[in-house]
Amino acid sequence: MRERLLTLLLALAALLTFVTVFLHPRIGALQAARPTSAESQPDGLLGLRTWLEAEGFRTESLRERLTRLSWRTPATGNLLLVTLPASTPFRNDEAVALDNWIRNGNTLLVLAALVDRPEWAQGGVGTANDVHLLTGLTPAPVPPTPRRPAAGEPPEDPGQAAWRELIEATRPLVKPQRTPLRPSGTHPLLREVHEAVGISRYPPRRWTLSIPRDGFFLVLAQRADSQEGALWVRPDGKGTILLSALATLFSNRALAEADNARLMAAIVAASLRGDGRVIFDDEHQGLSRTYDPAKFYRDPRLYATLGVLGAVWLVWVMGGTRLRVPLSRLPAPREAELVRATGLFLARVLRPGAAARRMYEGFFARLGPDVTVDARASRWDWLENHPHLVRAEVTQLREWYADAYSDRAVPLERLHNLLVRTERQIAA
Repeated sequence: MRERLLTLLLALAALLTFVTVFLHPRIGALQAARPTSAESQPDGLLGLRTWLEAEGFRTESLRERLTRLSWRTPATGNLLLVTLPASTPFRNDEAVALDNWIRNGNTLLVLAALVDRPEWAQGGVGTANDVHLLTGLTPAPVPPTPRRPAAGEPPEDPGQAAWRELIEATRPLVKPQRTPLRPSGTHPLLREVHEAVGISRYPPRRWTLSIPRDGFFLVLAQRADSQEGALWVRPDGKGTILLSALATLFSNRALAEADNARLMAAIVAASLRGDGRVIFDDEHQGLSRTYDPAKFYRDPRLYATLGVLGAVWLVWVMGGTRLRVPLSRLPAPREAELVRATGLFLARVLRPGAAARRMYEGFFARLGPDVTVDARASRWDWLENHPHLVRAEVTQLREWYADAYSDRAVPLERLHNLLVRTERQIAA
């Protein structure tokens, strides 16, 4: 009974360990939270969506490709929020469908992590390509400025400066850094907006944007520290494209900072018309309609299945496993087995010549005092003249005798049989 109880306790401990490691609700927190409308972490957009719905605006989480955008929304008067870098790559047919959708009278707001660097944007090598695909602008990082050398030190070459900046860019800051934006002029979207702030835990970067010859972008806001553009707007047919170099302007952590909410309210008011809605591009941040992890974990059938599997496993552990291995007792070896084992051992270490000599000595000792004289020739004469022995067998014994004392190989088994037969013939 004690052994069963101990087994039960160990099985429950193993089950608890499995649940803690594989089914812990925070196991996914080790990865950076993506900027989706369902994410409540600091870099998510759930706060923005909740606020807009509370103000009476219609919102939608788009979990399909942008080619389905015109099928799921009204024809005009919509606002689409796209955050970059994306976890799901954009396709060329999506860019074509998006451009037609904007030209029909809709607004695209691209929040690209060009200046700020949230945790989910680390390693976003495709950000520049996606910005060019969606907006027509081509971002390029500004080459690092070599550090001014101290007295007596050689100047820093561009390669060393780039390596130094790369190392510094991968080190998270102790406190999240605020990157403020200031309006570069008057514009309806910047009414009552004096400052907007992006927040990230990594040092900001510098980018330059090249505008196509047939394009036009208006700089709405600039970085307060470097006076570089960070918020642009351009018309596209009947619609509008907005590009922000700060991806965290409207995140859960930054929405209530400075005038971020007022800037978002102005963009929504200028973009929505009629039955238009605010659309969050969650498809390219990992939320797809084909798989909803939240719905999967809310399904009671999952936990019922796990409960049944756990119960079956406990029953198997308690009733189908052998708690103590039975002691196996080997039977005592018989005499023949001992003799065989000893013989095999001797056969490995005893030379055939020495064994044959020992067999001959025993043979002559058993014949009696009549043939145990010192002269060897008298032994063989006696055997050859014995009336019960075959002369050919005696000759064979004599040849093997000579081989044995010359330390040559002798067939021990045949020698043994011949000696036994000779003794029997003598005794007959």
